[in-house]
Formats: sequence, structure tokens, C-alpha cells
Amino acid sequence: MKTIISNPKVALLLGASLDVLHQESKEWLDTIAFWKDETKFFANLLNRKEAKTSEYAKMLSNLDKIHENLFDYLEEDIVQHEKVLSRLYKGQKGLSDGDYREKHRSLGERMDLFTNNFREFKKMVFGYVKKF
Repeated sequence: MKTIISNPKVALLLGASLDVLHQESKEWLDTIAFWKDETKFFANLLNRKEAKTSEYAKMLSNLDKIHENLFDYLEEDIVQHEKVLSRLYKGQKGLSDGDYREKHRSLGERMDLFTNNFREFKKMVFGYVKKF
């Protein structure tokens, strides 16, 4: 079954050289590192004395912890993906360029999903904190 790629950027990248895909993976890792810093900032905001008692603040804090753990898993998957690329460059038998590109596409979709989810979470946190 063929997957239809609706995003032209994705179609272009998946046809690009492995160096370009490697660069995109590095950008993903940088983005995740930034998100992790943001979650620490949000944790500090949500742990302020006046906000600690609110049930909503507790819920946001739990979401913050969930995001942090999910970022770790996604980061690990991208690092493993980069290791496959290294083995692919070395010409290791049993590896497929097509499989690598399919995994890259899948990781890109996960990054897009995380980006959208985290953006919504940030809106909730900022909306909540503005009340204090």
C-alpha cells in the first residue's frame, strides 16, 4: 500500500539526499532540546506559590511532565534513526535507503504532531498564568 504524502515539503525532503535528511534530524533534536527547556520554565511557572493549589495547575503540571517524557522518547527515536543513517553511509548490508526514508517520514509526522500538541499546551499554560 502506497502512502500519499500531502505536504509538498515532505515529498521534497524524502527525495532529497541523505545529508539533507540528516540535517533535518539534527534540527528536530535542537527543537526537542528547546522544548525541554520550555517545559522546565513551565514547571517553574506552575509551581508558583499562588498557582499550586489549583486543580487546573496540577493538571497542567502533569501534562508538562508527560510532554517531558514524550520528548525523551522522541529524542531517543531520532538518535537511533541517526545511527541507522551512519550504518547506511558505511554501506552495511541489510539496510535499505527506502526503509530509512520511510522511518524519516514517520518521525517527521510525529514531530509535526508534537509541535501542534505542544503549541496548544503552551497556550493553555500562558492563559492560566495570565490570571495570576
